[in-house]
Amino acid sequence: MSAATPSTSSDSGYIDPASLMRIRSLELRARVVVEGFLKGLHRSPYHGFSVEFSEYRQYVPGDDPRYIDWKVLARSDRVFIKKFEDETNLRCSLLVDHSRSMGYGSVEGQRKSDYAATLAATLAYFLLGQGDAVGLTTFDEKIDQHVPARNRPGHLRRLMMQLERAPRGDGTDLIAPLKSLADMQRRRGMMVLISDLLAPIDELETRLGHLAAAGHDLVIFQILDPAELSFNFDTATHFRDAETGRDLYIDPAAARAGYLKKLNAHLEALRALCERNRIDYRLLPTNQPLELAMFEFVKARKNASMPNRSRNAG
Repeated sequence: MSAATPSTSSDSGYIDPASLMRIRSLELRARVVVEGFLKGLHRSPYHGFSVEFSEYRQYVPGDDPRYIDWKVLARSDRVFIKKFEDETNLRCSLLVDHSRSMGYGSVEGQRKSDYAATLAATLAYFLLGQGDAVGLTTFDEKIDQHVPARNRPGHLRRLMMQLERAPRGDGTDLIAPLKSLADMQRRRGMMVLISDLLAPIDELETRLGHLAAAGHDLVIFQILDPAELSFNFDTATHFRDAETGRDLYIDPAAARAGYLKKLNAHLEALRALCERNRIDYRLLPTNQPLELAMFEFVKARKNASMPNRSRNAG
């Protein structure tokens, strides 16, 4: 199979993640996803968003009609106005979990870390192409690498080099890195957290709530392997805790119900946390096409740019 022509899912037309991960170049993976996403805009409910992301935004009552672009209106039958300089540029910080648990993958060559890196690379490729500034922070139990948000020649390559590094942390402590990020990110912008988010809910709420209260627009992509969501293992065997290194002998048939009950409770608590703090949250299994994640990001960015957003009310 040619690296430039990965197979697509037969039922959706999207790129199969298993095929995508066979492309060795992370930047090429990102480009393939972005190109597929942009093609998908033309056959989806999000048609028209691409023009909003470049140099226009949709007209809202109160805008000066002198700035309406009549050519765009004639082509699309929708009313857009030209953005001002301070409206065109987004500052986005990508926060990517590099802890050891992200190295898990139930299928060879499809680790959570590979999927997370590809998602981050895709977002960076897309946003930098739109003229936005993109930064990157990788972390395990502490912040590993921090690249400030920029948009300049060579910046994409620098981000790709950092994302290509394999997870190497001994554990996961989301709380400490999030606290450090709150201190580092003084300027308001968008933050995209990409992690399996296997951390205590009460501590997550404290830190994520603090970032939201500081005025940052938060988008969370929780990356989990399909086997973590279904626990569909067949035979009793030793399972190794990726964080602690402990070996546990488990009978999946006996443990499945209890495991799924705890997992679903955690996921539901996480959704409720995000809803309370007006954080955009999406769960992404690693077998889900990345174009769908891009659509979700498009919606989150559109909501973040809407005037009089609810979290700013009062």
